[in-house]
Amino acid sequence: MANPAPKTNPHLVTLIQDLKKISNEQQAPIWKDVAERLEKPLRNWPEVNLSRIEKNLGANETALIPGKVLSPGSLTKKASIAAWSFTENAREKIKKAGGKALTIDELMKHNPKGKNIRILG
Repeated sequence: MANPAPKTNPHLVTLIQDLKKISNEQQAPIWKDVAERLEKPLRNWPEVNLSRIEKNLGANETALIPGKVLSPGSLTKKASIAAWSFTENAREKIKKAGGKALTIDELMKHNPKGKNIRILG
């Protein structure tokens, strides 16, 4: 596979490097998978509605979206959701349902082994 175009966002470049590093250190392939998804062009990143998260997230799982979380739909679960970005409405709905909107960095630091994480998107 050819190398994708270089990323210009320094935060994203650092995040991808950190994801690969922790994947090797913790033998947690989920982080390498997320890093590879974030290396793809932005137009290929997923945009996931809250209704899809509601439907696909199991109990005691954290949703990880290597892209953007959008607000359509409702959230009744007290879910932890990590993503590159959130719309303001999505962030409010997650908070209102008693859940947490995390950055991918926060999730990686909180759960370095990558247990009980479901990638959506």
